[in-house]
Amino acid sequence: MYKLIAIDMDGTLLRADKTISDKTKKALKEAKEHGVHVVLATGRPVDGVTRYLEELNLTTDHDYVLSFNGAIVRNVGTREIICRDVLKGSDLHKLYNISKDLGVNIHAFSTKGLITPIMSKYTEVEATINNIKVDIVDFNTITNEEDIIKVMMIDEPEVLDAAIKKLPKELYEKYTVVKSTPYFLEFLSKTSNKGEGVRELIEHLGIKREEVIAIGDAGNDAHMIEYAGLGVAMGNAFEDIKEMADFVTKSNEEDGVAYVVEKFILNN
Repeated sequence: MYKLIAIDMDGTLLRADKTISDKTKKALKEAKEHGVHVVLATGRPVDGVTRYLEELNLTTDHDYVLSFNGAIVRNVGTREIICRDVLKGSDLHKLYNISKDLGVNIHAFSTKGLITPIMSKYTEVEATINNIKVDIVDFNTITNEEDIIKVMMIDEPEVLDAAIKKLPKELYEKYTVVKSTPYFLEFLSKTSNKGEGVRELIEHLGIKREEVIAIGDAGNDAHMIEYAGLGVAMGNAFEDIKEMADFVTKSNEEDGVAYVVEKFILNN
């Protein structure tokens, strides 16, 4: 019997037009009625998830959300932080200097929100998707000790792919590095990822690993798909994610999340 289902948002729960289908809403409502925790697990900040939590009625003291790819896990109703694992200003300075050497754009999330030294196309995309504002900030003014939730290198896919090939190997040793979309490369604390976020949450809830389903489509979902008792890749997932999953469902345009809920929760 599965007790928790962790669901990625973009490319998984959401269709291309950033909406949730009625079929998926109905399936998740029924899963909740069966006593299953429905948890959104996303790279987005909480502000970028709020309207979907409200749409799915995941706003009580019994509901939880993983934001920033698991860097922050919180109770939706009480706003209690279950875990928080972030970077520092010194990490931002290091990554900023590397981004300049590689010729790619960069932005970051501080405790005050989305910050960037220069506005670019994909920072605008980030702000629009999450309905948040952007602050133009000289990164050199940020102190080494300031909390930075995550840093992102952002650019046209071909520019970003070329930069990834030149990334110093030490970055992979020092940080969790995940590609969440063809134009977003994310840097998190080494001990921070969606899998760790799920682990912290189920420990808090007293749920076993084998009682967890995780569904995703991209590189930032790999850790939780690997960790969960049942790791599911969307039909539209990256090929390496499909290969590591226990089950491949339908695409995000074909109610792939609803299919998993019906098959493994409602019909079991």
